Amino acid sequence: MSAATDDPLAVREATWKAVGREVFDVALIGGGINGVACARDAALRGMSVVLVEREDFAAGTSSRSSKLIHGGVRYLEQGNVGLVLESCRERDLLRTRLAPHLVRAQPFVFPIYEDDALPVWQLRAALIMYDLLAGLRNVRSHTILTAEEILEREPTLLEQGLCGGAIYHDCWTDDARLTLETALAAHKAGAAVLNHAEVVAFDKDSTGRLCSARVRDCLGGRTKTLRARCFINVAGPWLDRVRRLDDPGAPPRLRLTKGAHALFDRSKIGNRDAVVIRGIDDRVMFAIPWQNQTLVGTTDTYYDGDPADVAADAADVEYILAAVNRAFPRAQARKRDIISTYAGLRPLVAPDQEKHESDVSREDEIFESPAGLISLGGGKLTTHRHVAERIMDIVAKRIGRRVGRCRTAEVPLPGAVGIAPGEVADQPAANGEEHLRGRYGALGDELTRLAASDERLAAPLVGDLPDLWAEIVHAVDSEMALTLEDVLSRRVQVGLRSAARAGDVVGAVAELVGRKLGWDAKRIEAEISEYTASLG
Repeated sequence: MSAATDDPLAVREATWKAVGREVFDVALIGGGINGVACARDAALRGMSVVLVEREDFAAGTSSRSSKLIHGGVRYLEQGNVGLVLESCRERDLLRTRLAPHLVRAQPFVFPIYEDDALPVWQLRAALIMYDLLAGLRNVRSHTILTAEEILEREPTLLEQGLCGGAIYHDCWTDDARLTLETALAAHKAGAAVLNHAEVVAFDKDSTGRLCSARVRDCLGGRTKTLRARCFINVAGPWLDRVRRLDDPGAPPRLRLTKGAHALFDRSKIGNRDAVVIRGIDDRVMFAIPWQNQTLVGTTDTYYDGDPADVAADAADVEYILAAVNRAFPRAQARKRDIISTYAGLRPLVAPDQEKHESDVSREDEIFESPAGLISLGGGKLTTHRHVAERIMDIVAKRIGRRVGRCRTAEVPLPGAVGIAPGEVADQPAANGEEHLRGRYGALGDELTRLAASDERLAAPLVGDLPDLWAEIVHAVDSEMALTLEDVLSRRVQVGLRSAARAGDVVGAVAELVGRKLGWDAKRIEAEISEYTASLG
């Protein structure tokens, strides 16, 4: 199995040489959604930009969310009208113009029970306000439903005590793919983009301002000196760790909270649309359809450990199971019914006084150190484009030359070209071509041609998912995948969604990736071991 494309190792080597040779306008530290959005914005304005990520694009929070692009109806409870307005505007841009192949309308059924703190009339008032704030940007206006109408839509829901409810609309996305495609778009626009490259130290000039950083190749061990006029810390949960490279005495600015999720076969849960459910502490959660599966989450608890070690623990699993079985009593879900679990960290700005986890603001904050390191705390997947615009507006004033205006609200991601809103539906793919268009949008034609070139590439990886062998080749050749985990956990969905995610296919994928990247038998064995350990 092979494909005639640019050598991915040669592309990476050329990028490494540029890192050691050029003086960039801006250097970004962190390859999550905010980092890659900043890189894309900077490149489209004509800035010279480099981004380095110590692991892989979306390896942290940006692949471990609830997969929602939402207007933030819950933020109305906190009185945060501004965040709702911003979220609705950005949701509409992503759904209609920038990424309609990845951001898709999703109905949400919101049942109300007798013992809920929120009565139906109050839900109606909140959704009227939500619709008004969304204005013409709304996916569709809400509808109030009787108990009978709720059960007609979702017959497996708990019937006892059901008073009625509503249906409203937000959007679903594949967060890892959205992040990856934004990184690829930044690269296409001229950004130097490196995954598996870690900033290990900063250097300062005679005035005490940051002038360079030392970057280590996490796969090859070499180190380069990266010079830039402006350094941006968009490291998410690792934000304070990067800040301490600049100032060892810097006090922490983040208060991390953990959100855990579990994935089930949808036939086990029985939901048709996304459903708002409640945890045992009455916290709002969601059961969200993802093709033939249901994603349930999220929890919200403070986290004080190493961000690299975050995972769904036994308490998280029990909490999720209790919520599922309360909302869908016929499911009788058990731990053995869970396909996979994952957890991500919200890099929230620490409040002035202690608050309940769910009450800590989701708003972002941009702050600067005396040495000039600009850092981003907080933020949401939904608002990443606008956050990047604000950061790059600051940078544009500091680099000492004129650059273009922000264009990220106008230029679609590569896979969105020619894709209309609603054209790609999140339904089980009837065939490989539909699946490829659903994941890659307009770029799916490239995958279709690749699959047609070799019948082995047109075959599915595993029986319970539509992912094709052609996607493995494409991930290495065209999507900067450099490890087995990069491929199976973020480029395709086997690591999260397949019952065979640790089966024989892993070794076969490792052999194919290894041939393309020049791995020996020892490296292949190590990659399999590291990937298997990442499954938890």
